[in-house]
Amino acid sequence: MSLGLETRLRLGSELLGLRLSDAQHQHLLTYIDLLQKWNRVYNLTAVKDPEQMLTQHVLDCLAVVSPLKKKAPWAKSLLDVGAGGGLPSVVLAIACPDLTVLAVDAVAKKTAFIQSTAHTLGLANLQAQHARVESLTQTFDVVGSRAYASLTDFVITSRVCLAPDGWWMAMKGLVPAEEIAQLPSDIEVDQTQLLSVPDLDAQRCLVWMRPKQAI
Repeated sequence: MSLGLETRLRLGSELLGLRLSDAQHQHLLTYIDLLQKWNRVYNLTAVKDPEQMLTQHVLDCLAVVSPLKKKAPWAKSLLDVGAGGGLPSVVLAIACPDLTVLAVDAVAKKTAFIQSTAHTLGLANLQAQHARVESLTQTFDVVGSRAYASLTDFVITSRVCLAPDGWWMAMKGLVPAEEIAQLPSDIEVDQTQLLSVPDLDAQRCLVWMRPKQAI
């Protein structure tokens, strides 16, 4: 018999080295419930089963929390480019209450879901904006994406949004060696970090990038 969602979530977050409160765990479970309900009408994700949503979406996004805090402990703001159904924006806003998160997507129904979820969960640190990332003018300490586009498209379209000394954080599956090789010459990859996601039998990695510093 499989473990319940809450038990699996708690075990998973512990394996990832996270100390989440009861309220944070409950918010994540409510998010899965909301995603499942909205998905029936708006097709926010191809994953339909809540057990799979926990592993492939929530735990997958929780796996970047510790690396993010270690890489950019000073970060106060994060932009989620092509946020889709709120991955990783909703999960990061729940797990990192001191981080201000903006989710941007060109599809209105997706940002409507994220904004509704932020309201339902009382996440004052999460906002959603229906827009193309190229149209934004504010800057962020971390600009992140999850399965959004090629690394080149990601950095080119979001470059105006990256604060000085900020990081691009790209969530990927297999290490995208070909995409890394095709990056613009003025962008450097600082680190390609392999991730271990509880219960997920698939490779995940983070690619940390920033503009090359002038000598």
